[in-house]
Amino acid sequence: MDVEYESECIVRREIAATGKSRAFINDTPVSLASMKLLGERLIDIHSQHQNLLLSAESFQLGVLDTLCPDKSYRVQYTQAYRNYREAVQALEELRTQLSGDRGDEEYIRFQLNQFDEWHLRDGEQEELEQELELLTHAEDIKSSLYGISAALNGDENSQATALRSTTQALRSLTSIYPQAEEWYSRMESLYIELKDIAEEVADAEERMTVDPERQTWVEQRLDVIYTAQQKHRVSSVAELLEIEQRYRDTLSRIDDAAERIASLEQAVETTYKTLQKQAATLTAQRNAVARTFEKEIAARLIELGIPNTRFAVDITPRRQPDATGADSVAFLFSANKNGALQDIAQVASGGEISRIMLSLKSIIATATSMPTLIFDEIDTGVSGTIAARMADIMASIASHGRQVISITHLPQIAAKATAHYKVYKEDNDTSTVSHIRPLTTEERITELAQMMSAGTLTAAAINNAKELLGK
Repeated sequence: MDVEYESECIVRREIAATGKSRAFINDTPVSLASMKLLGERLIDIHSQHQNLLLSAESFQLGVLDTLCPDKSYRVQYTQAYRNYREAVQALEELRTQLSGDRGDEEYIRFQLNQFDEWHLRDGEQEELEQELELLTHAEDIKSSLYGISAALNGDENSQATALRSTTQALRSLTSIYPQAEEWYSRMESLYIELKDIAEEVADAEERMTVDPERQTWVEQRLDVIYTAQQKHRVSSVAELLEIEQRYRDTLSRIDDAAERIASLEQAVETTYKTLQKQAATLTAQRNAVARTFEKEIAARLIELGIPNTRFAVDITPRRQPDATGADSVAFLFSANKNGALQDIAQVASGGEISRIMLSLKSIIATATSMPTLIFDEIDTGVSGTIAARMADIMASIASHGRQVISITHLPQIAAKATAHYKVYKEDNDTSTVSHIRPLTTEERITELAQMMSAGTLTAAAINNAKELLGK
């Protein structure tokens, strides 16, 4: 993201009263999407609605892939799937394009026949229009050139004759009048230039011909060009040539269709074989991870008060590979000795779901480098001893270099924290304001006692709070 980073990463979002907001990472302005992307690498937030994810196959599959020690298998599969989809899309697009092209093939061939008859050349229109201008006025031009030629060098009264006489007179004068030398030199240059012009005009007059047949041909040729432009709604030969090239390209596609389709079909087949190979490798890794995962989850759930836990990861092949692989995944669960393994979302109670999710999170936290986990009432549906065991798991996660924040109403969990913040609301004349503040040791004792005694402080509750905090 080109954000400067040394030892700290400070993420800040400013929200104005108008609702507009600005996001910053280390004081560098970034988009909210960039902040979200970074946040997903820094903090895992478990909220109550996340329990619903347990029934989502994508979530279950994501858990397995997160626990895989070698992430390169998933990366390689993703690239293979992308290559396969690109090959399939290229083939489908060609077939669609050719379907339209073949429908227009007769029309295209007819148009190209016309272009072949026209035999257009780039720049031809401008040349013909210039030539027609000359041919139209050829008689007038020839007459004018003849008159100019005669005036310049036609007879004894021409400009050339007069200039030659003047030049000779100045030459004879130079021997007795030195100042005439310069005039003579200049006049001689004028005479030479005039003779050249006269010759060129005479040559032009001789070459200029009045050619009605050529004029008729040029007019007819321009009519062909103008008609073609009008037909194709363009204003130049260059644009007509572009249309002609497009027609030829389309016809070339049609003529080469069989070869190109065969090539793309081969690409689809090749990339699909590679995809199947990568999918098989990914499936094998997932199966290996699943067996270890099953044992770890079962062990944690037994620790959390479900002694007859049975947990299995059911991996079955998909009909067709998709972006995630060739596997369908289902978490199966039973809390009873003789109970059949069933889909976890259908048989697990609210309290069991909470314990399963905490167990999942603790395993994932060990396998990843996620620095911060936030549990928002993950203890829903549990209490007493089970809550204390959940607190032990959270403390264990924290002891491995993670920061764990738990939002809870259970004193057994709150007592395990290194720090305790109280969140509360206060009403004023116009609104309700939310607050959060850290508690001192004495305040923690009071708060824990209130949590244990439903808000009523008793000596017994105080003593219980001290004992709980001491543990």
